[in-house]
Amino acid sequence: MSQGNLPLLNSFPSQEPDPGYGQLLGVLMRRKAWFLGAIAGTVALAAIVTSIMPPTYRSTMQMLVESNYRERRAPGDNRPSFADPNVESDTATQVNLMRSTQLLQRAVDDLKPRYSDISVDRLRRRLNIAQVQEQRGNERVTTNIVEMSYIDHDRIKTREVLKALQKVYQDYNLEQQRNRLAKGLSFIDGQIPQVQAKVDKAEAALERFRKSANLIDPEVQSRAVVDSLRELQKNQQANRSDLASAQARFYALQQQLARSPQQVAIAAKLSQSKQYQALLGEIQKTEVALAQQQTRFTSKTPFVQQLLEQRQRQLGLLQQEAQRVLGANAGAVAGSSDALLSAGQLGDNDLKFASDLTQAQVEFFSAQARDQTLATESQRLQSQLQRFPGFLSEYNRLQPAVKLNRDTLDELQKARQDLGLEIARGGFDWQAVEQPKFGRQVGPNWLRNLLIGGAAGVMLGSVAAFLRESADKSIRTSEDLTKQASIPLIGMVPELPMTEIMPVTSFATHRSRLAGDIVMPQVLHWAPFRESLDLIYKNLQLMTDGNPLRSLVVTSALAGEGKSTVALGLAISAARLHQRVLLIDADLRRPGLHEQLQLPNDHGLSTLLTSDRALSQAAIQPASIYSDLPISVLTAGPTPSDSVQLLSSKRMRDLITVFEQHYDLVILDAPPVLGIVDALLAASFCDGALLVGRMGQVNRDEVTQAVGMLNRLNLVGVVANCAESGNSYYYRSTTTTP
Repeated sequence: MSQGNLPLLNSFPSQEPDPGYGQLLGVLMRRKAWFLGAIAGTVALAAIVTSIMPPTYRSTMQMLVESNYRERRAPGDNRPSFADPNVESDTATQVNLMRSTQLLQRAVDDLKPRYSDISVDRLRRRLNIAQVQEQRGNERVTTNIVEMSYIDHDRIKTREVLKALQKVYQDYNLEQQRNRLAKGLSFIDGQIPQVQAKVDKAEAALERFRKSANLIDPEVQSRAVVDSLRELQKNQQANRSDLASAQARFYALQQQLARSPQQVAIAAKLSQSKQYQALLGEIQKTEVALAQQQTRFTSKTPFVQQLLEQRQRQLGLLQQEAQRVLGANAGAVAGSSDALLSAGQLGDNDLKFASDLTQAQVEFFSAQARDQTLATESQRLQSQLQRFPGFLSEYNRLQPAVKLNRDTLDELQKARQDLGLEIARGGFDWQAVEQPKFGRQVGPNWLRNLLIGGAAGVMLGSVAAFLRESADKSIRTSEDLTKQASIPLIGMVPELPMTEIMPVTSFATHRSRLAGDIVMPQVLHWAPFRESLDLIYKNLQLMTDGNPLRSLVVTSALAGEGKSTVALGLAISAARLHQRVLLIDADLRRPGLHEQLQLPNDHGLSTLLTSDRALSQAAIQPASIYSDLPISVLTAGPTPSDSVQLLSSKRMRDLITVFEQHYDLVILDAPPVLGIVDALLAASFCDGALLVGRMGQVNRDEVTQAVGMLNRLNLVGVVANCAESGNSYYYRSTTTTP
């Protein structure tokens, strides 16, 4: 009746899940006795050790580490520093110095007469030196305060050690700073004579240069000459502009008067002379009268001769007046009488033009004279300026040397004075902020030791729990079952919560019965259980699609793994899906299906196998508590003397064949595989076998052995019973919804 390998046997390949926090926590919960025992043991051991430990005391001291040796400079003072570069003023360096073997040895030598057991190594182990930090705003800032603490079993000794260290530190810093400052002072004293000699030499060279060049500061004097030359050239340009303007005006006036400047000056003087003008008026009258007489008389007429003589006398007077007015310039008009008469006849406009011409002439000649003077002075300044580049080069070579050496000498002398004051002050200032006191007890620390014991217990307990878990071969999860069986996982049946299925009062009474194969109506009607069996049956159908299973053996590796519960659940699920189901109790040694279904067991499978008569329907009974479902039940019947003989008989094969023809699905509730052969005999006549494994009860070896036996008989898959599932939470949440 076997159908061979099913086509969808590997439709549900197993996957190795990665271990997560849930699995780790599950291991600890399962092995909580080991875990909690290790914690309790280590905490108890820590308490015992702490109780016998001698008390320890700690004394503290705080010191302000601040250097007095600081170069005090005014803002913008860029003078070079003459401080000793070996002087360290940062607190971190001083803390490292405090931990040095040299200083600790001094303290040990001081304490040795009182405490013979003290040594540098012991002192270093029990001494802690650190900078104090304080909160400033949102950040912690390291201060210049150093805190020293010493731990020992003698409270007086803790204070004495710190007092000795305080003295050693202060003496050492004072000594070192004095030595460093003295070295700096000796360096300055050696430098001052050398710098003084350089100053004298540079100043003598500068003085010789000034005497030879007859200059005080060539740079200043050259700038003065350049400024004078620039101003002179500026005046020269302005004067030339004025010269051109005066010259143009002079020539324009001269052209307008049509006379030379000398003639214009003579005419202006004569025109301004009243007597000269009066004589000109008399002469004009005489000429008018003469002209009238000559029209009537000849020139020899006495009247005409008188007028001619009168005119001649008037011209003579006019000549005399011109000489009187003009003086040395009278010769310019000493020619003809016509020139004498016309020289002084200028009108008001001509006089104004004559005055402008004279002024323009003066301005023109003045501008010419200034231009010549400025040109001469410019040549003199330029020739003088050509001498200054050489002077400046020499002066710029001598003057910086004098200034540099003088500044260096001044700084050396000031640094010597400052260092002398620093030596008098004593270098670093070590001020005790908090004096050492008698040590206060700080140990043994019960809380810390117990916490350490608890932490160690957690680690040891975890190791013990996992070691115990690794030694335990029980299968705890469906993943372990799938991995171990190497066959498809058909489904998972959730663990039955007793408090949800049965009343609390009857929980203790029925707990032992429900832990095995006893199935009650409450269990079969529990929604998560019912849905999980529906899913298992549907998976079986999908695996055998096109070649459905007509008969199925449900078995387990060991007794008490819930195979009967799964068999009945599968029958109910198939019946709910309109399948005609026959449920057979094939456990002829310890039958129990009739008790779960409250059916008589007078006739059953054993009676059918021992009888040669035709199949009697009287042995097949309906499931009374599921009368609404097409489920038929064949109980085991009376216990036979040899169940192996009956289950391996031809009669068994014929019965299974007949049942497969009358029912859609035949389910056999077989006994466990290990230890007896009954399940294998029953499975040899059926289309497939289904293995049920109870989580936490069956181990790896048992599952492997059972799978190895059933694999040759068409083992279709495995069901994980009492497995963790999220369906129960889903149903709890839906049932509480109004």
